[in-house]
Amino acid sequence: MEIHEGAAAAGDSVLDFSRLSMNTFSFDTISDERKRDTKQLYLNYNRLASLPSSIGVFCNLEFLDISNNGLSAICEDITRLSRLKTLIAKNNRLDEFSLPKEFGSLQLEVLNFSGNRFEEIPLQCTKLLRLQSLSLGGNRLKSIPTEIENLTSLELLYLGGNLISAIPAEVANLPYLSYLVLCDNRIQSVPPQLTRLHSLRSLSLHNNLLTYLPREILCLVHLQELSLRGNPLVVRFVKEMTYDPPSLLELSGRTIKSRNIPYHPRDLPSNLVRYLDLASKCPNPKCAGVYFDSCVRQIKFVDFCGKYRLPLMHYLCSPECTSPCNSNPQSDAESEDESSVPAYRLQRVLLG
Repeated sequence: MEIHEGAAAAGDSVLDFSRLSMNTFSFDTISDERKRDTKQLYLNYNRLASLPSSIGVFCNLEFLDISNNGLSAICEDITRLSRLKTLIAKNNRLDEFSLPKEFGSLQLEVLNFSGNRFEEIPLQCTKLLRLQSLSLGGNRLKSIPTEIENLTSLELLYLGGNLISAIPAEVANLPYLSYLVLCDNRIQSVPPQLTRLHSLRSLSLHNNLLTYLPREILCLVHLQELSLRGNPLVVRFVKEMTYDPPSLLELSGRTIKSRNIPYHPRDLPSNLVRYLDLASKCPNPKCAGVYFDSCVRQIKFVDFCGKYRLPLMHYLCSPECTSPCNSNPQSDAESEDESSVPAYRLQRVLLG
């Protein structure tokens, strides 16, 4: 389709060729001056099967929208757009093999690949060190790569509507992350390391397979929005316990640690010294015990910032050690038993 410059101009720095039912696109009729001045280019809602290889002629382009086409690949020429900050490529046919090898050399700050066919997050995306917003919702992602921690400027990570089953601990290494959207996946647990996300304001986990949350989530003091509806967070898990009897090694280690028996590296093999250093203190303030590998998992519902009633995981040293420890640092009240948890407060967890 031949393009007429006057029909597309929305301003001196904007070219809008959206919703023109174009199958092909040529920049030949656009003047060199206009190409040089264009900062925003809209090609969305067309029928393009490929991005024109001459896209690099827009040397000062900062914003490119190629959403809602039939794109199955992005040409190598896009890497010539050294000033490009925003790329919107929603609702196409892109997958992890669709990006040029040097895609990670772009200076992108906003990248939206939602509604495509990605089964993996391309490693090129994890090299976009200036990226502040990454959206890959509505794809076929099964996992989050550990390389996600390279995106240290990231403020928004949207991965809702995929097939993700686990959250890697490396997500906690994103110091500026404020919005984390992982709804509509298959996530069964939340890593306690997420407590290091000190900038986190919104956490969307609805419609997953969560049965509990780690106790450490209480440390997310700046969290303003927490969405948990559609998860099996039900009251029957309050009393759930599993326990494997401790080994002779663990019983010996518990005795040494709980009775403060002194030991020195020259007295014990190095593997035993390392083992003793891994002791975890029982969270029950009335218990002086410790544990290593054998512990009791117990779910208790606790208040969170006065807004939510959350089921948090406790690790106790033995079945006899019930934990009246308080999970809310702003309250002196003990955790409530299953029978005393009002239904409306549980509903705030299930629907919040």
